[in-house]
Amino acid sequence: MKDDPTDPAQVQHIVDTALGFWKSKVLLTAIELGVFTQLGQRGIRLRELGGELGLHPRGCADFFDALVALGFLYREGSGEQALYFNTRSAAALLDANSPQYMGGVLEMTNQRVYPFWAHLGEALRSGKPQNEAKATGQSWYEALYADPQRLSQFMAAMAGYQIANFRLLVDKFEFGRFASFCDIGGASGALAIEVAQRCPRIQCITYDLPAVEPIAARRVAEAGLAQRVQVASGNFLTETLPEAEVIAMGNILHNWSVATRKMLIGKVFDALPPGGAFLAIEHLVDDERRSHLAGMLMSLNMLIETAEGSESTAAEFDAWCKEAGFERTEVVPISGGTHVGVAYKG
Repeated sequence: MKDDPTDPAQVQHIVDTALGFWKSKVLLTAIELGVFTQLGQRGIRLRELGGELGLHPRGCADFFDALVALGFLYREGSGEQALYFNTRSAAALLDANSPQYMGGVLEMTNQRVYPFWAHLGEALRSGKPQNEAKATGQSWYEALYADPQRLSQFMAAMAGYQIANFRLLVDKFEFGRFASFCDIGGASGALAIEVAQRCPRIQCITYDLPAVEPIAARRVAEAGLAQRVQVASGNFLTETLPEAEVIAMGNILHNWSVATRKMLIGKVFDALPPGGAFLAIEHLVDDERRSHLAGMLMSLNMLIETAEGSESTAAEFDAWCKEAGFERTEVVPISGGTHVGVAYKG
């Protein structure tokens, strides 16, 4: 955009950025209220939809029509006789009864992330997390992993959020050249399941903390892949990693200090055979730190959520991997702000 303060487009860009939360809160509130689940595969008239959701009539038309304008609903007719439907994407991805539901991560965003981002200024001044740890002294992850029900919900939310990226990764990386794969911090096993389904000759391992093992085992069994996806547990910070020809870490490195990231990369190097590959799925920031906005915003999110985490650039990833002994690296863009740093062991 041209940097001209007299250009109306520049003024509008400032306003749109400042009020960007209006759009996000409409979508997050629709998930909170269950709009897409209520609609399902049917059409519902304005008054009936508002009544079924328990809403006051004053804001219903504006709310539902905003969802139409945002592309999540479509409408036939107008006024009191307006009939609202889910779009195909909303029906598949935002209806809680759909097997492709990804609204869990939006529920978590609405309940946790949105309120904590109100304290970004304090995070920038103090350098300290602004989540539950601020009040309890205990990291959010510690509390999460101690509660089986919340942990299961979180794992489902993350799987729904990441599955599109996982599918694109399997399209872009030649898993079929390798005989074994391990996903470190594999949560519910979504990536290992996707690799196993698409690459029938590869043996997979999904590895996470012991509390996650029953969740992953259930997901693997439901996929009919118990013979090809091993569910293993341990602590990747303190224990030796499982060996495999390809090892992945999805949104793991950004949780930790640079020293811990280097330590983890070294552990991966030791667990790989010659010719093996390490896949780091992250919101990498461009080396010039000018264009990958999603990476910079995620890095700010890690400021809010963790004690030492942040996103890294491709150049930093390359330097850490070369220091560990890897021969070369490359970056594979996936979608949106997600990139995969790939390091090859010579």
